[in-house]
Amino acid sequence: MFYIYLHGFASSPNSTKARKIESFFANLQIKITIPDLNAGDFSHLSVTRQLKQVAAQFPQDGTPVTLIGSSLGGLVSTYLGENYTQVQRLVLLAPAFGFLSHWLSKLGEDEIQRWQQNKYKMVYHYGEARELPLHYDFVTDAAQYHEEKLRRPIPTLILHGIDDEVIPVQASRDFAQTRAWVELVELHSDHALLNVTDEINLAISRFCNL
Repeated sequence: MFYIYLHGFASSPNSTKARKIESFFANLQIKITIPDLNAGDFSHLSVTRQLKQVAAQFPQDGTPVTLIGSSLGGLVSTYLGENYTQVQRLVLLAPAFGFLSHWLSKLGEDEIQRWQQNKYKMVYHYGEARELPLHYDFVTDAAQYHEEKLRRPIPTLILHGIDDEVIPVQASRDFAQTRAWVELVELHSDHALLNVTDEINLAISRFCNL
């Protein structure tokens, strides 16, 4: 099995969660690949670019892949699982289902229109610890992906905090409710899930038979 961890939006392979996952796998003497989904150009980030970038890292010999994705990385993981049979298992940490509607509703119509007109919007990037411009094409690209089409019955574990302030846990409840192959574990945490590391590690160990 080949393991890949996908970090979230405006994050990086050096995030606290990524480092904890990497350490967990290292203690088990299992290699996990953690690509930088910013690809040196956060300003032109898109879901489509991430899908291509990660798929290019799949083993050429057809070795099965397990994807562990956080937030937007979790959403990207589900699309990879839908489109590549090489992906055999998904672990989604607070996956960003419906993230466009959640994010844009917080911005408001005026802010969205300004973004459209100016082409770029300054977004705080946690990995860089500073604001960076993001092109409106990010929204246009993401809008063409529709979660109701995610129907491949791939074993999926979702871990989501009930106090998530970014992506409501209801988004994962709705996703799991109509997909018998999805297991949802609700945790007493927020979007970062940093206070439930042990529970996450135990759940991954069980689900992935580590």
